[in-house]
Amino acid sequence: LYLPHTQSQLLSLFRLLSASQHSFPKERKQKMERLNSKLFVENIYIMSENERLRKKAELLKQENQQLLFQLKQKLSKTKKNPNGSNNDNNLCSSSSASGQS
Repeated sequence: LYLPHTQSQLLSLFRLLSASQHSFPKERKQKMERLNSKLFVENIYIMSENERLRKKAELLKQENQQLLFQLKQKLSKTKKNPNGSNNDNNLCSSSSASGQS
């Protein structure tokens, strides 16, 4: 995809597109309009999917932070109690299944 870098390049591209629009046959113009509409709809879908995935990633990040906090708490308890009397062998016993989808 070519993107103009300067205002003069942009103006040249605009003139080229404007001149070529008049020379397009009617069918070609209609085909381009249909393609533009299709791409517009696809773009909306991609943006909504991106937003959905962003929200899911945020929830996973929060769950990960919570699990890391729990792990650090349990490890610090283990260090404070080195005689091995800690009966909880499951490091992720509480909310690990709550955020699954």
